[in-house]
Formats: sequence, structure tokens, C-alpha cells
Amino acid sequence: MKQAKFVGTSLSDIREFPDKARQRTGYQILKVQKGEEPTDWKAMNSIGSGVKEIRIHFKNEYRIIYTTKFENTVYVLHAFHKKTQKTRKKDLDIARQRYKAISNR
Repeated sequence: MKQAKFVGTSLSDIREFPDKARQRTGYQILKVQKGEEPTDWKAMNSIGSGVKEIRIHFKNEYRIIYTTKFENTVYVLHAFHKKTQKTRKKDLDIARQRYKAISNR
């Protein structure tokens, strides 16, 4: 099983999700750690190669951007509450910066 590493504020951001959304997030990350696909996801190649977004639907929309491209690790790059149809540039930029930071290690 892969280990999970939370980059930047991603863990504290997840902790701010409502209980049910946080539980669903944990379950989906565990699936990824086991080598399985999340229930609802999409590729985020605009951020970087191998980057994916987990979609959590609970009253509102929550997103977790991660990659498994490096080592034997799931890197959780960013987590946020999605308030509009389109993902905000700010959230994409945060994920890009964090992806770049782990890529340069």
C-alpha cells in the first residue's frame, strides 16, 4: 500500500470539510493508496502528468487533487470546496505550484 503525503495545507483543508465529505475523502484516498481508482475522478493533465482530481459530492462539491506518479506515494496536492462550475484559477495554480515543488525533489 502506498503512503499518503499531504503537500502544503491540503490536510488542514480537508479537515475543514464537513464530517461526511471528510469521511468520503478519506475513503477515496485509501482506495488510491491501495492502487484502486477513486469512485469519481478526472485527469488534470493541465496541472501535470499523472495528476487526478477526486470529486466528492455532498451537499456541495469538494475536490482533492493528487498524483501517484512519484515513488510509492500518493501526494495530495490540494483540497478545496468548489463553489462554481469552473475550477478557479487560484486552485489550479496552487496545485501546479505544489506539483512543481515535489517534481523538483
